[in-house]
Amino acid sequence: MEVRFWGVRGSIPAPGPQTKRYGGNTPCVEVRCGDELLIFDLGSGARALGDSLLAERKPVRASIFISHYHYDHLQGLPFFGPIFVPANAFTVYGSPRNGQTVKQILSGQMVQPYFPVTAEGVFRAQLTYKDLSPAETLEVGPAKVSMLELNHPGGNLGYRVDCEGRSVVYATDVEHGSSTLDPALFEFARGADLLIYDSMYTDDEYHGRHGPARTGWGHSTWQAAVHAADEAEVKTLVLFHHDPGRDDAAMDKLLRQVRKHRPEAIAAQESMVLKL
Repeated sequence: MEVRFWGVRGSIPAPGPQTKRYGGNTPCVEVRCGDELLIFDLGSGARALGDSLLAERKPVRASIFISHYHYDHLQGLPFFGPIFVPANAFTVYGSPRNGQTVKQILSGQMVQPYFPVTAEGVFRAQLTYKDLSPAETLEVGPAKVSMLELNHPGGNLGYRVDCEGRSVVYATDVEHGSSTLDPALFEFARGADLLIYDSMYTDDEYHGRHGPARTGWGHSTWQAAVHAADEAEVKTLVLFHHDPGRDDAAMDKLLRQVRKHRPEAIAAQESMVLKL
């Protein structure tokens, strides 16, 4: 398996010289399992992923898994180049929310007066939309993909990919502290090679000791990330969904704190590739 990060920031893109090393794009993660391409979320990082796929100059076949529908996880969709090419084919997976299917939700973000063109009017690739239930397990080529409902306002799916003896858990946008959902996540991630986990805040930020309290906002802390990795007995913790206000120097400082507890921990950076 190979995991490549195209967007690692949370809430809103944060480009600029102070975030250049870790990156300013919002979530998009590419997972390769043999010849199978899986894409998790279509934040602003999806634009660069699309450019990379187009540069290969061959038809693109991929499965796209949407964790949830907040803008930072979808804002790259209208600018994902391969979706305009008729020779390409995508299966788009996501959970129905508020009585709407994944197709209805994704199409609904590209309507006037918010966007100049509709998805139906400009997407030319072969598109299949499939609604997911957290109880499902999918076979995607050699990969097995399972899902778990996480603690986030409006709902959010975490994903686990098992492939040829390796495993990756994608658990962005999760707020810790639930007596029922936390143990379920620990079991879901049990023994994974990689746990990609929402580490947006510090404990001080989360509880309002520095600035406004972030409780109820749907995100976690690096301390909770360490606890989750320990409880689930994962091999490598990957910090993800970085706060848009945290520059590279502050990210370095945060990572040093994490590594006092988990020496193997990684803070996700754009263009980073992890091979399992």
